[in-house]
Amino acid sequence: MGVSVTLSPVEHVIALDVGGTGMKAALVAADGTLLHQARRATGRERGPDAVVEDILGFAAELAAHGADRFGTPAAAAGVAVPGIVDEERGVAAYAANLGWRDVPLRDLLGERLGIPVALGHDVRTGGLAEGRIGAGRGADRFFFVPLGTGIAGAIGIDGRVEAGAHGFAGEIGHIVVRPGGTPCPCGQRGCLERFASAAAVSQAWAAACGDPDADAADCAKAVESGDARAVKVWQEAVDALADGLVTALTLLDPRMLIIGGGLAEAGQTLFAPLREAVERRVTFQKLPAVVPAALGDTAGCLGAGLLAWDLIDSPTTPRR
Repeated sequence: MGVSVTLSPVEHVIALDVGGTGMKAALVAADGTLLHQARRATGRERGPDAVVEDILGFAAELAAHGADRFGTPAAAAGVAVPGIVDEERGVAAYAANLGWRDVPLRDLLGERLGIPVALGHDVRTGGLAEGRIGAGRGADRFFFVPLGTGIAGAIGIDGRVEAGAHGFAGEIGHIVVRPGGTPCPCGQRGCLERFASAAAVSQAWAAACGDPDADAADCAKAVESGDARAVKVWQEAVDALADGLVTALTLLDPRMLIIGGGLAEAGQTLFAPLREAVERRVTFQKLPAVVPAALGDTAGCLGAGLLAWDLIDSPTTPRR
């Protein structure tokens, strides 16, 4: 005779991390456990309206899956998007790589799902996760800097991430570190991300080695093998990054600098010279710990989940 087992409902939230090429999603428990994960292409080639509809449909699929699998509907949802984000109004204001402007994403998701929704900036959301449950756990002040196609930053203060008065806080990639240098799409010349992002290193190494398909990972491997051309390209990027980081730590006085993104995957090939370069530039400032990010590409989803749980825990919404 079969035995019937009744499982207790599992509280969870929906988390979405929307990127230029792909979307990562998860159902997240209150303790940060990823109960279910899924991915799909963003499909930006079909235009911004199609991307928004895909986000709504993906979230609805997750909601249905969670209710069926865990016996209770999701309590809230969090979504992280790139570009300029008005978190207070819940509006995705602008994203060059997705082509949208002034999308009321929080309201659209709320209407589709029927639950509270939080909207966040992708880097700040990843920084929130790194600060609370990742490399910065326990640090009251940290600065999270992912080195990817571009460079941005997240300023962590007492368990939250600072957005700034206009949503631009932490944009370290547009600190000018080489005045009069390479033009940047932002309109300035010599911005940090034109020298120290993964894209910038890839471009510089491709030019130096003569292989148009070479990238930053190839440069790191060449550095490890002692290639003098690679060492020069890499050190120039490290020096630019150290200049930007010391400017940031002078202003912010963090206890910890958390470095993530594609370049951080080089490990000590990056961190050994970077720590040395930062220490060499520090005078009166307190030297923070310079550490690798811990959560990898799950940081965005985990951070979106934290935003969702924060909605439930806020004074204006019922506590979970």
